[in-house]
Amino acid sequence: MNGFDIVPEAAIAEGRATDAYFERTTETLEGAGRNPRVVAEVTADQFPTGEFDLFAGVKDAAHLLEGLPVDVDALPEGTLFDGGPVLTIEGNYLDFCRYETSLLGFLSHATGMATNALHARRAAPDSTVLSFGSRHVHPSIAAMVERSALVGGLDGISHVAAGEVLGREAGGTMPHALLICFGRDNQKEAWTAFDEHVSPDVPRVALCDTYGDEVGEVLGAVDALGDDLDSVRLDTTGSRRGDFTHIVREVNWELDARDEDVDVFVSGGMTPEEMRELREYADGFGVGGYVSDADPVPFALDIVEVDGEPAAKRGKLSGRKQVYRTESGGHEIGLADRPGPTDGEELLEPLLRDGELVAEFDIERAAERAAADAEDVF
Repeated sequence: MNGFDIVPEAAIAEGRATDAYFERTTETLEGAGRNPRVVAEVTADQFPTGEFDLFAGVKDAAHLLEGLPVDVDALPEGTLFDGGPVLTIEGNYLDFCRYETSLLGFLSHATGMATNALHARRAAPDSTVLSFGSRHVHPSIAAMVERSALVGGLDGISHVAAGEVLGREAGGTMPHALLICFGRDNQKEAWTAFDEHVSPDVPRVALCDTYGDEVGEVLGAVDALGDDLDSVRLDTTGSRRGDFTHIVREVNWELDARDEDVDVFVSGGMTPEEMRELREYADGFGVGGYVSDADPVPFALDIVEVDGEPAAKRGKLSGRKQVYRTESGGHEIGLADRPGPTDGEELLEPLLRDGELVAEFDIERAAERAAADAEDVF
């Protein structure tokens, strides 16, 4: 058997990346001569819950539905929401039903990761925070991981191929493997070789916890690279950390005592709780699994209108809806054909009209929206 276990892009675009029961549904409706015009909504919760998530994955969702004879409205990428529809489709059901599986996958996975990225960003608002989590996921979705991290406000990414997709340069310096290849007690040789052979455009960030005490290795890196040293990174295995905050403070103390202007960067299983404890002493963080291992948001797609009449299954709210952001930062939901709150801003915006893309996607703008929403909501 050859090749990777990856569903090809063509299968997604053609609607074959679907659950089997949508094929049965298509056979049944076509055989019965039924193809009603419907409004369908993607939701995680019917009413506002007060627990906000950050909407992401909408760019992939738009390209999935592009070219189909449907109208689509959606929250803009980077919008915080806590209930109600995030995306609405209007069209003849058979024109889009087989795309539901992929549509929900695009939105659910990316939204979970972007949400956690925003939590990490807010945990250390004045620090550099980088995405290190692509190694935790299937490589075929690395670009989605990194885009979601950037939408959540992280400052940079580590995955080279994902960076090529997104038009972003990946960053990173050295792993423990590099130092191990030079052998125990040869860390200075490894740091010096890196400085000699890697492009000067790459920051000199020495990894300082491979074999010895963190303070000792940091001072060794200072001695080896001198003024060329930009930062040190501590990525100490959790089982060997002890009081990690104390270690980082001690490293800072010894650098300050020697008047060394060297930043301290920490990584390795960082969570927002740990980042809040360390942010006073660390200049930057690498966040991995907290973002890339985030639980997907459990979106569902439900028909809420059939041939112009309200319709919904048990437990769902019938009728096309609009969602609003109020001046107080609240998130409200109402029927689209009724007046909204007087101080409410409509959040669902046109995404596709008769299959034509009418929205633009910009990562920086989405991250700015997320940051602004977070200031209002949290």
